[in-house]
Amino acid sequence: MKKILLLITIVLMSIGAQAQSKVYFIRDISPESLVKIYKALGVEAKGRVAVKISTGEGGNPHYLKPTLIRNLVEEVNGTIVECCTAYGGTRQDKEKHWQTIHEHGFDSIFAVDIMDEYDQIRIPIKDKKHLKYDIVGGHLANYDYMINLAHFKGHTMGGFGGVLKNASIGVASTAGKWYIHSAGVSQDHWVTAPQDDFLESMAAAAQAVHEYMQGKVIYIDVMNNMSVDCDCDGHPAKPELLDMGILASLDPVALDQACLDKVFNHNGKPGDDNKPLIARINRQHGTYITDYAEQIGLGSKKYKIIEIK
Repeated sequence: MKKILLLITIVLMSIGAQAQSKVYFIRDISPESLVKIYKALGVEAKGRVAVKISTGEGGNPHYLKPTLIRNLVEEVNGTIVECCTAYGGTRQDKEKHWQTIHEHGFDSIFAVDIMDEYDQIRIPIKDKKHLKYDIVGGHLANYDYMINLAHFKGHTMGGFGGVLKNASIGVASTAGKWYIHSAGVSQDHWVTAPQDDFLESMAAAAQAVHEYMQGKVIYIDVMNNMSVDCDCDGHPAKPELLDMGILASLDPVALDQACLDKVFNHNGKPGDDNKPLIARINRQHGTYITDYAEQIGLGSKKYKIIEIK
């Protein structure tokens, strides 16, 4: 009987270990490290590759710079993709958005595509608690593979922004952004939904994009310049938390969760203070998005960190 119980325990432990998603981590933040962590994942981005980033609001200095991401984009022969925003600023209007892209140096190095410049499409969504579909830039249909290259930082409405936000709000057209923020109420103007409804809608939209790409998505979070404010803020607060590194996974839930854990478990001190970012995340119940994304089957919060030296 004892042997049978021991065998059952070993099997259950094995199953639990297998359920852990792999999250790769490298401390060095450099063009070379981005390529190294991409290759560590063991999958190849093939065909027409979209590299989804935030090109940054005009006046914001914290976005991922073209010089940092250049080697990776060239490695996969990728196209930088973006969508217009849903608020007044330098990126809601496509003409101003192109100007911002130019001022931030992206179009001088890469092919760049504003995916909702001319049209938008509706894609299926599994979790219909709030949304009936996801509304994304029409050019998403032109790509075979996506690298979701997110800058991990705070966010005024979501608490934090990582790969889940970059897949949902980031890939949504202007109308799609209104739709997600309103939790399915509006597609043509701003409506603020109850916070958890908004977070659930973001998770559902991120899943819709993942499924639309047939899982051909690589997820990368760069943990640098971690202001409490997003790259969509033209006047962000100065980062108070020092850079941590780059993390990557094929599981977006595990990846964002690993980044959250790094922030929350960090031993902060003067000049390297995690408390402001934690306060921003907690104020918006930001950690709930990984809970809900796991619940709807997008990924797992269980992960194993594999550090690349």
